[in-house]
Amino acid sequence: MKKTKLLFGVHSHQPVDNFDEVLFSAINRAYKPFFQTLKLFPDFKCSVHFSGWLFEFIKKNDNELFTLMQNLSNQIEFFSGGFYEPILASIPSCDRIAQIKKLNRFIEDNFNQTPTGLWLTERVWDDSIISDLSLCGIKYVIVDDYHLIANGTVKNHQGYYLTENNSQKIAIFPISKALRYSIPFDDVNRIENQLLSIAAAEEGDNAAIIFDDGEKFGVWPQTYDLCYTNGWLKNFFELCTTSTIIETQTYREFFETNRALGLVYLPSVSYEEMGEWSALDDEYSSQGGIWKNFFIKYPQSNWIHKRVLELSKKQTEDEHYLDCLYRAECNDVLWHGVFGGIYLPSLRDTAYRYIIECENLLKSRELEILDIDFDGHDEYKLSSSELLCIIKPNYGASIVELDIRDKNFNLLNTLTRKPEKYHHQQQSEYLEQDDTQIKTIHHNILKVEDDKRIYIDRYQKYSNLDHISDNSLNIENFKSNMFVEYGTFVNSLYECVDKNRALFKCSGKILDTDAEITKSYILDKNRLLCDIEIKSDIKESLVYANEWNLHFAMYDRLKINGMFLAEDMTLSAKILTIFDPYLKKTIKFDFGNEVQIFICKNYTVSQSESGVDYTTQHLSLMFLRNFTKNLKFSFSFSME
Repeated sequence: MKKTKLLFGVHSHQPVDNFDEVLFSAINRAYKPFFQTLKLFPDFKCSVHFSGWLFEFIKKNDNELFTLMQNLSNQIEFFSGGFYEPILASIPSCDRIAQIKKLNRFIEDNFNQTPTGLWLTERVWDDSIISDLSLCGIKYVIVDDYHLIANGTVKNHQGYYLTENNSQKIAIFPISKALRYSIPFDDVNRIENQLLSIAAAEEGDNAAIIFDDGEKFGVWPQTYDLCYTNGWLKNFFELCTTSTIIETQTYREFFETNRALGLVYLPSVSYEEMGEWSALDDEYSSQGGIWKNFFIKYPQSNWIHKRVLELSKKQTEDEHYLDCLYRAECNDVLWHGVFGGIYLPSLRDTAYRYIIECENLLKSRELEILDIDFDGHDEYKLSSSELLCIIKPNYGASIVELDIRDKNFNLLNTLTRKPEKYHHQQQSEYLEQDDTQIKTIHHNILKVEDDKRIYIDRYQKYSNLDHISDNSLNIENFKSNMFVEYGTFVNSLYECVDKNRALFKCSGKILDTDAEITKSYILDKNRLLCDIEIKSDIKESLVYANEWNLHFAMYDRLKINGMFLAEDMTLSAKILTIFDPYLKKTIKFDFGNEVQIFICKNYTVSQSESGVDYTTQHLSLMFLRNFTKNLKFSFSFSME
């Protein structure tokens, strides 16, 4: 009698340094009850992957769960991967090998297993990783059936294939999308029919392949009651262990007792939904985008990624430096799909915390000139003992990063508001859905509240940006990014004319008249001096508006010139102070003369596993001066 060999795996991960309450909730609602249920079924064999840092957190904070996993290791195969869950194809080879070997050692030391299988983060495949996987003792990885479909291999996905690169081969197991969407959302009887149909297939090795998020079993909306209160998981395990046709196996067992289905070559691709999320243009992308498109789609993602690559080139033997580097390589912050990703300021704060710690360990030079973000233009990195400031000459000579060294905090950890495909989904679509059935989070539809508006930015939300407008500029059209712009300087290329002073110049237009802006920076300990000069033949009275966008961890506790921050603020002052009790610092802008000041919160509307998130990303500040023809505008920024 033919049997269905069920290869069942769970992958569990949390973003590096996620909030304790989130971690303990996941432990109590998903990880621990899953293994407690598994313990009742000693004949159910499965495969398990936890990111290394999550393993460490559980070992330190929940001995009961960790001991339970150790005691079940005779029926579990533990999978390796990057210790801090990087996208392997996005980090340098040396870091890739180091992270995999670090998790290998943890598994060997704690579970007495040498892993031969690897969980491929977000199933992002690229041939370039094969040689490094082989060096780490990895013999097989998990992809999606979509990987094979995207390359035309559509007949048989009920086993594993072989592929190769640079004379090294590796096996690939394709996850069934049908099972991924059914488990644990469909009735157990329906899933049984799916599994039995595989045994009845005429060709192949009859493997039912499923390896999916452990958080589906308790953390995703409504799944705790489904899996444990209503007993779905127990019923599923019971079905699989009592059936005469379904046989559970680990991936290692199947790999060692079955031949490959053949040779395949895969494109650089991930699972189908990821292709939709990363697509740059739906009209011209038949298979969606590749994962690295997120670096193009979200410049802030690209900046974090390229800062990490820059630091990886400067590797030392310092173990603390390397650990910070590897933590900064965690994937979650670099993209966006159903979960918050790049839209979550806390994830970006974590990445920058480790980036800045690496910078502190390196003791950077006072001035470095290099193309950090791989756009063909050099950035200027100014360093002092207290601040690190990075200037982007080809984007208005603006500031793209401003780090407080002793707090490991980037004040310019901002996010530009951009259109998302799901912004156009209508409330009627949401209401038409049948809410009586528990659904996978991939079926969520955004429902924006009536009092919320979706704003889109025309330019990147960097700092020290140069706007030329008129008296129609007010806080409302500043907030919505709909004010009139008469100048061409916001995102223009500024040429460096004095590297010693970080002095930049741009020739452009104000209305139809030639104009020139000169901008210089001097960094001294805790203070940044900025001098801006406009020269033109403009005869109209216009408004120069200097824009800054500053990120904070806790907005409700900020004080602006002694007053608690409001949603929008308009004031006139020679000095602007922002006291942040979280950082225990006061930011000070000193203009010398009185300026008009606009301050408003910028928030984004994004999709999440719960439906919709409204996230305050940064404070937008605008400093206004009237001028005709020429203007000199000097001020200092300091941190006290």
